[in-house]
Amino acid sequence: MTTATATAPLGRAGFGNVLSSEWMKLRTVRSTFWTLITLFAGSAAVSFLICLAAADQYAKDKAAGNPDAAGDIVMLGLAFVGQIAAYVLGVMAISAEYTTGGIRTTLTAMPRRVEILVAKAILLAVIVFVVGLATAFACFYLGNIPLEAKHVGVKLSDPGVTRAIFGSALYLAGLSVFGLALGFLLRHTAGAITIGLALIFIIGGLVQLIPGSIGRWLFKVMPGNAGSVITQFGESTRNADKSFAPWTGFAVFLLEVLVLLVIGAIMFERRDA
Repeated sequence: MTTATATAPLGRAGFGNVLSSEWMKLRTVRSTFWTLITLFAGSAAVSFLICLAAADQYAKDKAAGNPDAAGDIVMLGLAFVGQIAAYVLGVMAISAEYTTGGIRTTLTAMPRRVEILVAKAILLAVIVFVVGLATAFACFYLGNIPLEAKHVGVKLSDPGVTRAIFGSALYLAGLSVFGLALGFLLRHTAGAITIGLALIFIIGGLVQLIPGSIGRWLFKVMPGNAGSVITQFGESTRNADKSFAPWTGFAVFLLEVLVLLVIGAIMFERRDA
């Protein structure tokens, strides 16, 4: 007597399944929720407090025609809190899996590594863009409250304001993917966060101390300097010697993120989990 054994064909998981799996992981990790809360609430609160403290001086500078009285003061919360939160979220989206060993389970279920990286990058960019856009509007309106009280409020119709609001969301999304790429490269949470934030906030400013055209060029192309120009408006965007035009700078930043992401993908393919 023979027994026939039927074997069901194994299906190949599509990219939609990879996205769904990565989305489930991202939204069930508590650090994702709290980092996004910090991005939104922290940025909005800091923008309001900065404008509240600086409203008197800002009004005086505005009346005196001081070029330093740029309206993008209302967006400073994103510069101080939003950038850090977006970048840290990107790093933790992958480094946490290496820390817990969960990456082995992920690769067992989905051995096509590049698809995992791309799915994480897409999800991060979309989530951070949406939250970042809401945060940019919150910063704008809350920061305007003390400025309006001094009759020096910023309007959405002012030159560059709408572009800066949407640009802020784009820049934060790019920063999260930048963090993801470094996380894939270093596979260590503290190391990736330290190196990335130093590159954006410290080294990006120090390179201008290099004399001559080399120092000026390096300052312009550093990721934080190139990408953040799109978040600014008013007088702060008019110094062509120190910075790119907003969209040009953002394009340079995206190219840098893409290069780092490709290197991360190559290393992810070649190294063991």
